[in-house]
Amino acid sequence: MKTHLLSALRLTLVLLILLGGMYTLSVWAVAQLAPGKGKGITIDTQNGAWPVQIAQAFRSPGYFHARPSAVDHNAAGSGGSNKAPFDSVYLSVLSARIDTFMRYNPAIPRKDIPAELLTAGGSGLDPHISVQAALVQVPRISRERNLPGAEVEKLVMQAEEPPFLYMFGPRKIHVLRLNLALDAFEQNYRK
Repeated sequence: MKTHLLSALRLTLVLLILLGGMYTLSVWAVAQLAPGKGKGITIDTQNGAWPVQIAQAFRSPGYFHARPSAVDHNAAGSGGSNKAPFDSVYLSVLSARIDTFMRYNPAIPRKDIPAELLTAGGSGLDPHISVQAALVQVPRISRERNLPGAEVEKLVMQAEEPPFLYMFGPRKIHVLRLNLALDAFEQNYRK
């Protein structure tokens, strides 16, 4: 029994050093090479610092909206709704989202509403939307802010991010960055 106990203690000590120390140290070292040095990236504004990789809940009709979130864009409780497409509660939530979208965007036919503006993402924190989802919001934003639609559309196209490594995934728009650019454009436009 002593041999088994000593072997178990040696194994525990080796794994503690490897997994508790060396692995943790190597992850920390790699994180130091990343932007933000492993602490995340924020965008500093006059309203404080905003995390870049977490969607913000813009609710004003004068801003571009991100995907809906089952966790109200709270990073402490990341997750999806886990509702089936035929669930009655989910269908009522979806119907309410459609009604809200149509109230603020009456010129857009229902069939042209991008699904991502109605359905929550898997994590509830995705900061990106498709170019189409941004463009469909341009008439509302130009009306609400009294800005030329062509200029707002130009902002969307300038905010477009390419796919990962220029080949994986769709072109996308970072909603927070676009809304900050929109605010800056409006300030300059009003001068």
